[in-house]
Amino acid sequence: MATMYDVPADALIEALAEDLEERLDEPDWAQFAKTGVDRELPPEQEDFWATRAASLLRKVADRGPVGVERLATEYGGGKPGSNRYRVAPDKRSDGSRNLIRTILQQLEEEDLVETAEGEGRRVTPEGQSLLDDTAGTVLEDLDRPELERYA
Repeated sequence: MATMYDVPADALIEALAEDLEERLDEPDWAQFAKTGVDRELPPEQEDFWATRAASLLRKVADRGPVGVERLATEYGGGKPGSNRYRVAPDKRSDGSRNLIRTILQQLEEEDLVETAEGEGRRVTPEGQSLLDDTAGTVLEDLDRPELERYA
């Protein structure tokens, strides 16, 4: 049986996003919201909400229990220096906590993630099962001979 560690992360996230697209509802404000203060525009991806939800589910399963603060740090980036000529070095900035929190709440409603009191969020057995089942189907679809031993 394949686990989420046996397949490449980008292929797993892409397959999970297809499954989560029907299960999660994108809020009205999401098309106008930036993903962090270091960004200039909102994301242009059509399925951004489902892709970010799949990525968050994978990160919570991998690093959990994990809180919104640490996840915001992981999804952050570099904000350019403050002066006109960009002489100042980039400063580290975090990702949007509201976006992360809203997606985690939706994943909780789907019983894929649960809140651990005082620790953060962790994946439920249903969420782990979804990840492993998706990893199995991704592994079958991949045409990479070096991953044959996991099938």
